[in-house]
Amino acid sequence: MTPPAYDPKDGQRGLFDALLDARDRYGGKKPILEDIDRKPLSYDDLIRASFALGRRIAKVTAPREHVGVLLPSSVGVAVTFFALTCIGRTPTMLNFTAGLRNLRAACKAADIKRVLTARRFIEQAKLHDIVDALAASDCEITYLEDVRTQIGLVDKLYAVLASSAPRRFRHAAKPSDPGVLLFTSGSFGAPRGVVLTQANLVSNVVQIAAHIALDPAWVMFNPLPTFHCFGLTGGVMLPLLTGMKAFQYPSPLHAKQIVQLVPEVGGSLLLATDTFVSQYVRASSDDELGKLVFIVCGAEKVREETHNMVAERFPGVPVLEGYGATEASPVIAVNKPDDNRRGTVGGLLPGMEARLDPIKGIDKGARLLVRGPNVMAGYLADDGSIQPPEGGWHDTGDVVTIDANGDWITIHGRVKRFAKIGGEMVSLAAAEALAAAAWPKGRHAVVALPDSRKGEKLVLVTDWPDADVAALLAHAQAAGASELSAPRRILKTSEVPVLGSGKTDYVAVQRMVESDRAA
Repeated sequence: MTPPAYDPKDGQRGLFDALLDARDRYGGKKPILEDIDRKPLSYDDLIRASFALGRRIAKVTAPREHVGVLLPSSVGVAVTFFALTCIGRTPTMLNFTAGLRNLRAACKAADIKRVLTARRFIEQAKLHDIVDALAASDCEITYLEDVRTQIGLVDKLYAVLASSAPRRFRHAAKPSDPGVLLFTSGSFGAPRGVVLTQANLVSNVVQIAAHIALDPAWVMFNPLPTFHCFGLTGGVMLPLLTGMKAFQYPSPLHAKQIVQLVPEVGGSLLLATDTFVSQYVRASSDDELGKLVFIVCGAEKVREETHNMVAERFPGVPVLEGYGATEASPVIAVNKPDDNRRGTVGGLLPGMEARLDPIKGIDKGARLLVRGPNVMAGYLADDGSIQPPEGGWHDTGDVVTIDANGDWITIHGRVKRFAKIGGEMVSLAAAEALAAAAWPKGRHAVVALPDSRKGEKLVLVTDWPDADVAALLAHAQAAGASELSAPRRILKTSEVPVLGSGKTDYVAVQRMVESDRAA
């Protein structure tokens, strides 16, 4: 298959209009959305349900209001998203794994007055305390089960009528209107509110589809949360807008259940992170993942061990490493099934520009800034205004190199994840890679602490029980790596902290190290 030629005009659409265009192209009766309840919805079903639910939500919300969505990956979250979109409200995806403090901060920053959730989810995820605390903070909690019981005959007739002439009944959104409000992962600090326009999201789908040929007959299996932009755009918007069936699974942590479900539902593509993919491979007892066309990994570096495990167990199923940021809707670059280069994150998506700014003290790589139709409207300011990126350029904060042809990107670390040791700039990501090469089956995180003699020192936090400073130093010497990249202190733990997205939680790791030092 050959992907369609990229046309930036294709991205300049409202989200609901893009959904309607997909229905017109692939047929209203096509099953397009399913979850663990195994009750698939067609395009017609999804649009009708969006109008019915949207009509009820419109009665208790105001135009352009930020409405909180506290739901797992499911049919329900997709219907809720498009219900809000079709009535001109802004879905604000809340990270239920972020902790009460961050959730409260998000609700305050976005001026959220109402949060949509489900009793079933709150019960299963044991989130009663969080919901009670949000309610006490003047957030009205609305349970979708209650809303559904309020949908009467008039609502159903309205939904049928509206879905027969949807462009007359939906809110007429401009491409520049807000499409979603998301919060950054918070892996290195406090989460920030990111306003993505409707054109940002649609453009990113168009860019991906022009980068990798996609077959409408495929099934996208998405276990990633939709409060994470990779899960929202890659797992929901991309399949729905390109004709692929989107299967939503509520948690990436259920490795055994996921590997059994993937072949059962005819999964073709799997979205995940390195952490979760390695768990899925280990949980596989047979050829459960062998019929996948490919796996796409983002959010964290794909280890060589993961590539090798998948290649050994499931030959012919490539792991495509990609790269993105919430601020870019999120995909910036990704490898291709027919040109997959380990160690890189692939090439820039069409329509994107890259700028490399030198960094004092760092010889290998430069700071990456990106610009394109998928780059955010801006950050949400304390006063509710939007702070756009200067000149349209988003500073990723990542140190990268790009090959001579300007195509293939290699990530060397984040600007803030370099330590100065004895006057030399040392990449914490390189130190983690060193530990991963020494103990490939472990999970490792490296942070820096102040040091009175050398400025800073590296500390390795690892779940590998046999990790040893001397062995790590010997491995560095044998590999020809700088000895400065070998941490001289190791803190062993049963579990390295991760966020709900699968990224390493460096804030928690830093606290662990500092608490251990103070003990």
